[in-house]
Amino acid sequence: MRKLCLIILAFAVILSMTAFAQYQTKEPAQKDQAAQAPLKSIAGTVKAEGDKITFVADKDQKSWAVENPEALKGHEGHHVQVKAHVYADKGSVHIMEVKMLKEEMKKDEMKK
Repeated sequence: MRKLCLIILAFAVILSMTAFAQYQTKEPAQKDQAAQAPLKSIAGTVKAEGDKITFVADKDQKSWAVENPEALKGHEGHHVQVKAHVYADKGSVHIMEVKMLKEEMKKDEMKK
């Protein structure tokens, strides 16, 4: 009987340690998600100055540094719509998706 009680006690300790370890690993992941910048859709123009690629938003003509310039490779000088994580404190964006806009849309926006 004493052996059975010790085995059950040891099993309960092992299970509680496993549950505690899993709880600890989930907590930092939740903090990272909260710290991640919001995903926004922005229209603008891709500018290339030497090796540096920037994105100039149509709305306020603000120039953003691009953290992953390979995402905009081949779009230099084009008017595009991007979905990006915006880091306003750093003045940069991380591009997730790029969509070419037609020239007609750009002309319509300029008239407004």
